Amino acid sequence: MLASRRLVLAHFWLAFATFAGSVVLGAWQMWARSPLHGGPADAELYYRAVTAHGTALAYVFPTLIAMGFGYAVCVSALDRPLRGEGFAWAGFVLVLVGALMSLLAVAAGSSSVLYTFYPPLTASPFYYVGIVLAVVGSWFWAVLMVYNMRAWKQEHPGERVPLAVFGTVANALLWLWTAVGAALEILFLILPLAFGWTTTVDVGLARTLFSWTLHAIVYFWLLPAYVAFYTLVPQAAGGRLYSDRMGRTAFVLFLVLAMPIGIHHLFADPHIGEGFKFLHTVFTAAVAIPTLLTVFTLTASLEVAGRLRGGRGLLGWVGALPWDRPIVLATGLSLVMLGLGGAGGLINMSYTLDSTVHNTQWVTGHFHLIFAGSVVIMYFAIAYELWPHLTGHPLRSTKLACLQLWLWFIGMLVVTLPWHLVGLMGQPRRMAYYDWSEPGLAAQGPLVSASAVGGFVLLLSAVLLIVILVRSRRGEKVGAGALTYARALDDGSPLPRALNGLAVWVGLMIALTAVNYGYPIAQGFFLQHNTVPAQTVTISP
Repeated sequence: MLASRRLVLAHFWLAFATFAGSVVLGAWQMWARSPLHGGPADAELYYRAVTAHGTALAYVFPTLIAMGFGYAVCVSALDRPLRGEGFAWAGFVLVLVGALMSLLAVAAGSSSVLYTFYPPLTASPFYYVGIVLAVVGSWFWAVLMVYNMRAWKQEHPGERVPLAVFGTVANALLWLWTAVGAALEILFLILPLAFGWTTTVDVGLARTLFSWTLHAIVYFWLLPAYVAFYTLVPQAAGGRLYSDRMGRTAFVLFLVLAMPIGIHHLFADPHIGEGFKFLHTVFTAAVAIPTLLTVFTLTASLEVAGRLRGGRGLLGWVGALPWDRPIVLATGLSLVMLGLGGAGGLINMSYTLDSTVHNTQWVTGHFHLIFAGSVVIMYFAIAYELWPHLTGHPLRSTKLACLQLWLWFIGMLVVTLPWHLVGLMGQPRRMAYYDWSEPGLAAQGPLVSASAVGGFVLLLSAVLLIVILVRSRRGEKVGAGALTYARALDDGSPLPRALNGLAVWVGLMIALTAVNYGYPIAQGFFLQHNTVPAQTVTISP
C-alpha cells in the first residue's frame, strides 16, 4: 500500500507542478494582449506561451490527475494492492518524458502550433513524438484499470463493483477509444509531414480525425470530478448518495454519447456534409443527459445530508451543509460554473447559432469556464481530500484551502465572463495582440483588462494551492485511515447486470462512432485534389 501511495503522490506532484507553470503562462498571455500592457506583444513569444500553456493543461495535467486518482481509487475501493504496479510506474515515466520532450520543443521555438493538431501548420517532430509517448503512458493506466477491475470481479463473482471503480474504468475505456482519432492523425498524417517524408497533407481528413478526440477528451477530463461527486462528496457532506444506479447510468451514458459529437467543432468546414453536422448536433445535445442526471443526484444527495444535519424548510438544508469542508465548497462552486458554461455550450452545439460565436473569444471563455473552472476546482478538492491519506499529515488549514477555492472561482468568473461578452462583440480568438486605438476595439478594452486582472487572481490561487500542499507534507503525522466512499440509499436494491459491467456499453460506443464518423473519414480516401503543402513553424529573426 505504501508503494501505491508513492505512485499516486508522484502523479499529483507532477500534475500540480505542470499546472503551476501553465497558470503563470496564462496570466502573462492575458496581460500581454490587454490594454494594460501598453503596446503590442511579441507575437512569437505569445504563441509559444499559448502552445505550452494549452499542451500542459490539455494533455499533461488532467491526464496525471486522472491516473493518480484512478490508482488511489483502485487500491482503496477494491481494498487490495494494485496489480501491475511496475507498469504503472513505466506509464508515469512515459508521460514525464513525453511531456518534457513536447514542452522543450515548444520552448525552442519550433512548435508554436497551439495545442491543436491542425495541419498544414506543422511543429517539430519531437513535439508530436512527445505527445505520443505521453498518450501511450496514459494507456498503461487505462489498461491497468480494466485489468484490476476484471481480476476483482473474478475473485468476487456476483458482487457489485464499487461505484468509484466503475466510473474510473468507464473513463479509462473512454480514453482508450477517444485517443485513437488523434493517434491516427499523428501517426499517419502529421509525423510523416513533420519528418519530411511527405510534402502535402489532407487537411480535411486530419481535422476530422482530430475532432474524434477533440470533444470527447473533455469528458476524460470531467469524469474524475464526477467520480468525486458521486462517491466522495455525499460522505463529506455527512449524508448518503441518493442513487448508486443513477451514478452508473450517468457513467455509461458518458461512455456511449461522448464520442460521436466532435464534428460540432467543424461546422465551418466545407468537407463535412450538413447531414453529419446535424447528426453531431443531436448527439451533442444528448450528452447533456448524464450531466443533468448527475446534477439531480448530487443535489438530492446534498439535501439528504443537509436534512440529516438539521436543515428544515424548503431550502434550510443548504445552509446546514458543511461549507467549511473544501470538497463540499468546491462542489457548490463547480456546479455554478458548470451551469454557466453549459448554457454557453448550447450556443456552440447549435448548427445555426454557432456561426455567431465561431472562432471568437466566446469559445475560449466557454471551455475555460467548463474545464479550468468547473473541473479543475474539483481536482483541487480531490487533492485536499486525498492528501491526509497519501501523506499521513492532516491538511494544515481548511480555511486557507477554502480561501484558495474562492479565489479560483472568483478569478475564473472575472476571466471568462468578459471573454464571452467580447466574443459576442466579435473579438477573434488566437490573436497575440489587438490595436486598441481602433474605434471598433476600444469598447472591448476595459473588458479585456478585467479578464487580465482575473488572470492574476487565478495565479494567486495557484500559488496558494502549492503552499497548502507543501505545508501539509510537514508537521506531526496522524493516522488518516483508509480512504472510504459514500454509501448509497439504494445499496440493497438489485443491480441490473448491465450496470455492473461495461462490455455492452463499449460495443455501443464503437458502433455509434462508426456510424457518426465512418463516412466523413472514408471520404478522405476517395476525394481527389484535397491535399495542401505543409507549413512549418520557424523562429522569428
